[in-house]
Amino acid sequence: MKKSSASKETAASRKAVAGEKTAAKEAAAKETEGKTSAAKKAPAKKTPATKAPAKTAAAGKTAAGKTAAKEAAAKKAAPLKRQAPAKKPAVAPKKATAAVKGVAPAKTVAPTSPRGESRTALVRRARRIGRELAEVYPYAHPELDFENPFQLVVATVLSAQTTDLRVNQTTPALFAKYPTPEDLAAAVPEEVEEILRPTGFFRAKTKSVIGLSKALTEDFGGEVPGRLEDLVKLPGVGRKTAFVVLGNAFGRPGITVDTHFQRLVRRWRWTEETDPDKIEAAVGALFPKSDWTDLSHHVIWHGRRICHARKPACGACPIAPLCPAYGEGETDPEKAKKLLKYEKGGFPGQRLKPPQSYLDAGGKPAPPLGAG
Repeated sequence: MKKSSASKETAASRKAVAGEKTAAKEAAAKETEGKTSAAKKAPAKKTPATKAPAKTAAAGKTAAGKTAAKEAAAKKAAPLKRQAPAKKPAVAPKKATAAVKGVAPAKTVAPTSPRGESRTALVRRARRIGRELAEVYPYAHPELDFENPFQLVVATVLSAQTTDLRVNQTTPALFAKYPTPEDLAAAVPEEVEEILRPTGFFRAKTKSVIGLSKALTEDFGGEVPGRLEDLVKLPGVGRKTAFVVLGNAFGRPGITVDTHFQRLVRRWRWTEETDPDKIEAAVGALFPKSDWTDLSHHVIWHGRRICHARKPACGACPIAPLCPAYGEGETDPEKAKKLLKYEKGGFPGQRLKPPQSYLDAGGKPAPPLGAG
């Protein structure tokens, strides 16, 4: 009996110890599970990992805002860096001057390519340029000195391949010795050649002026004819010379297509023709006939003073906002100003005896031969 009781007590104690161990294990397991669940729940509350994306997004927004602000500032500042304002000449038109004074790069000043523009748009653009030039050069005139049609036709023939200034410096001696067609027709060629030597190609020019003087004497009674078909029959006289004479000696409208005129009307894309006769027809169709003579003066004057062949003074051009070729030349106003010629650059004009309207506008007469 005693042994069985003891064994029972031993078994009970063993069960108690096993239960305690099991309870301890369960408690440890629960504690471990609690820690694990706590560890799993911890990142959801507040961790640097969740803060980082928020800061990154905020930084991104700030950087984007700064970038946008910089781009906006750059857009506003860009034209100022590339500005090409043109200072107005002494007689620049108000409308054109206001546009040229405005800060504007070449791409802004020059309109989009007029290729493909309608006929109506071309006419409007051409006539607007014509009006602006008329305001810039209200005193424009033929730049050859002459007192009668005979002197004008001779001077125009002599102006080939030389400047009007050189012709004006040479003709006083010629007309002093040979004042009429009859006198020049009877002249000794060698003596005429010596007078015309400064104009270049003097032998060919001597032959032309003596020949046209003979034709005037024999065929037209010593008078210069006032018809195109008669003028072009004279030696050395083509359509260009004929229109100069008709427009300025007889008041009959005509377009003078010289090298300056050809260059500018192509730059302005009034026409793409290269033949003088076709240029004359194309430009003549854009303007009323009554405007032809003055238009020729205005375009030629602009070509001689500002819109030069090799390096146009774009930065000093009063019609820059209307020019499709703006930017082909110097756009810096100060540098462009140094490219100006004749009275625009402070130098005398081409004529020794210019019209009074030119002198009233501040123009200066050219110096005689040998004076500069």
